[in-house]
Amino acid sequence: MSTIRAALTETCNVYPGMPLSLDELPRLAGELENIRRCNVAHHVELIAEARRQGARIIGLGELFVAPYFALRCDELWRGMAEDADSGPTVTELAAVARRHGIVIVAPIYESAGSERFNTAVVLDADGTIAGRYRKCHIPQGANEQNRFDERFYYRASDGKPSGFLPVFDTAVGKIGVSICYDRHFEGVVGALARCGARIVFSPAVTFGAKSERLWQLEFEVDAARHRVFVAGSNRRGTEQPWNQRYFGGSHFVGPDGRCADISTHRDLVIADLDLGSLQRPDPAGWDLRRDVRPELSG
Repeated sequence: MSTIRAALTETCNVYPGMPLSLDELPRLAGELENIRRCNVAHHVELIAEARRQGARIIGLGELFVAPYFALRCDELWRGMAEDADSGPTVTELAAVARRHGIVIVAPIYESAGSERFNTAVVLDADGTIAGRYRKCHIPQGANEQNRFDERFYYRASDGKPSGFLPVFDTAVGKIGVSICYDRHFEGVVGALARCGARIVFSPAVTFGAKSERLWQLEFEVDAARHRVFVAGSNRRGTEQPWNQRYFGGSHFVGPDGRCADISTHRDLVIADLDLGSLQRPDPAGWDLRRDVRPELSG
């Protein structure tokens, strides 16, 4: 196939029972499963809508089953981690993928024995698991708006089960995943492209002035440099009780520029990706793959 229609979600936590103050968070200890179910149900509706609009693949947001809890360290949220092969979210989404014939990139909070990871499970259009990717780079720090304490919740990828930067064969072709902070590191998209990825999904929860500025630039450069499509999905809105603003800005970009958003739903970004263009000569006259000098790379 030459052109496929792809979708991204751009939303935030929809659980209606969130407290108004941080001091009230402990009362959610018995509500974690309800939070998960509420957010999964919301995304199941978005997947169905994306399929009605013709999408054949959809990327969900980073840690989409919950509010972005890593703004502070709180043992409470570690209880939301689940199995990446047989947990309730993957099991439900596998049935959704099969029912609609759509590929789903589903970033969850993974529990693997005593370890936890920020993991994207790739579900093929027949509902089988094409594979999973564990976030490789884990941030810890603060900007002018808030903190991010991700290392409290999960560790960096251990390369299991299929390497640090796997590429997945799906019904719409080969895809790769880089999660949020991964996008800043040189070599990530290039490695995925060299292994055959034609679309790289980059789900994120990001905020702050510098992040918002670079969000508009980084994917453009990677897509042009490596002749791939990049799909950047960011959370949009605010979530109680933290009230941190997430700026959204989700988009698709190819090697020759931004892809038009044709979605008719406010929580979806949808674009037609001409995969055939990846094999055509670069309109700039460049051939970066041919002309690269490996001896100049560190």
